[in-house]
Amino acid sequence: MKHKLFVFLLTVSLLLNIYYFCKWFIFEQWSEATREEAIILSEMILKTVESEDYLALREREKIIAIESDINKFKGGVFPYYMEVSVRTEQQTYLFYCSDKQCSSIENGGLSYSIYEEEKPRLPFQNTD
Repeated sequence: MKHKLFVFLLTVSLLLNIYYFCKWFIFEQWSEATREEAIILSEMILKTVESEDYLALREREKIIAIESDINKFKGGVFPYYMEVSVRTEQQTYLFYCSDKQCSSIENGGLSYSIYEEEKPRLPFQNTD
């Protein structure tokens, strides 16, 4: 009886370890920033809000949120898999490094905005 219980617990433990390793290897390592990448992303946010594209966007539309993201699945080399999303009521604007040294940030694409049909989600103030 003790031998069967030991084999069962060993099997469950092994399967859980395989699951968590595969989850990390297949998904998380490609979409979660390391500590160094998180620092770089925060610096990219600062460069984004200082960029000419952002300043022009701020004059045209109401900025609701700024978010940084990393996606190594889309390919490319460092730092081109990093992006800063600037959400407005109409669109989400994607900002990327303009060169390998990330000397400047530029608007590189668009995405839909969840705020086009929804209100901002902060419960602290009524935006009606």
